[in-house]
Amino acid sequence: MKNRAVNVRERSGQAGLTLLEVVIAVTLVSILSTGILMAMRVALDALQKANSKLMDNRRVSGAQRVLEQQIAGFMPVKTTCAGSLDAAPADIVFFQGAAQSMRMVSTYSLQEAWRGQPRILEFQVIPGEEGEGVRLVVNEIRYTSSLEPGQLCVGMVPDPMLGVNVPQFRPIEVGPQSFVLGDKLAWCRFSYLEPAKAPRVERWRPDWVLPRWPIGVRVEMAPLIDNPSRLRPLTITAAVRFNRAPDITYIDF
Repeated sequence: MKNRAVNVRERSGQAGLTLLEVVIAVTLVSILSTGILMAMRVALDALQKANSKLMDNRRVSGAQRVLEQQIAGFMPVKTTCAGSLDAAPADIVFFQGAAQSMRMVSTYSLQEAWRGQPRILEFQVIPGEEGEGVRLVVNEIRYTSSLEPGQLCVGMVPDPMLGVNVPQFRPIEVGPQSFVLGDKLAWCRFSYLEPAKAPRVERWRPDWVLPRWPIGVRVEMAPLIDNPSRLRPLTITAAVRFNRAPDITYIDF
């Protein structure tokens, strides 16, 4: 009986872990936990970067698609320039084209796509946030009659090159309701295609003052930072086609 009691006491004294074994176990668990956390952090960062690139690519492709649709929905409108109080009203072809801005009427809008009423579109290139490049924005003004575009005309001035009076428009105002179509751009400019006077002779103008509509619009953009992993804003060249007659009132049922 004494021998059995001694053996039991010896075995009970040898049971358990030493302090060194506990320290080693805790150290191993800490190393494994740190490795797992670092791997998760790297994976989350990679996922965030991939999502950011995907969203930027979608934004660029979506903006280009919207621009193409808006130009494709060009609507020819003739209006009366309200002008100043001391000048007689004048009938004009409504279209304003400059290197950094453009006004026209389109049957396509961001708010209602092809299903809603036409909109007066105002495109403007403005400085980017914190002076980083430029951005392209657009205003959408509801169009209900041919008299509304004439309110944007402030008068007629003579053009010595054309020998006729050309309309002058109000500056485009950018505000909280403006939609951003392109951001962080190195530059953005518009040009307009003049009807050819001879076969296969085309002329792109940086501004449009002719008393008729252009037959094409080109929007050129370049990214502020050229990143091969992201989509580049492409140059959009679209033909101007007349989809709706300006003398007919269209009603959606």
